[in-house]
Amino acid sequence: QVSLVESGGGLVQPGGSLRLYCLASGDTLDFYNVAWFRQDPGEEREGVSCMRYGDNKIYDAESVKGRFTISRDNAKNTVTVPLQMSTLRPEDTAVYFCAATGRSLSPDPAHWDFWGQGTQVTVSS
Repeated sequence: QVSLVESGGGLVQPGGSLRLYCLASGDTLDFYNVAWFRQDPGEEREGVSCMRYGDNKIYDAESVKGRFTISRDNAKNTVTVPLQMSTLRPEDTAVYFCAATGRSLSPDPAHWDFWGQGTQVTVSS
C-alpha cells in the first residue's frame, strides 16, 4: 500500500514559479513509477510529467516541456516527488495530483494505482 500527500499549491501570477511536493510513503517504493497529473473541472485528468524508477527516465507533456521539472528524492520508507513549475500560464490552472504505480508508465490515469488528494494551482493576475 502507498500513501501520497501533495502540498505547495497556491495562487501565482502569470510568468511566476511554484514548487509542488508529493510525499509518498509505504512499502517497496523504490519499485514504483511516480507522476504528476492535473485536472480542470469538467475536463479529463491529464498527465503532466512522470518518472520511471531505476533509471529515472522522465516523460513530460508537450505543454509543459522546458517549464516543468519532476524529480525524486529517496529516503528510508519515504519518497519525495517535487514538481518545479516555471513560466506559469493561466492555462496551467488546475488541481494537481501525484500518482504512483507498480506497472509500466502510461499517460492513462486508469493505469495508475495510487493517488493523492490533489492541490490547487491557480495562475492569475
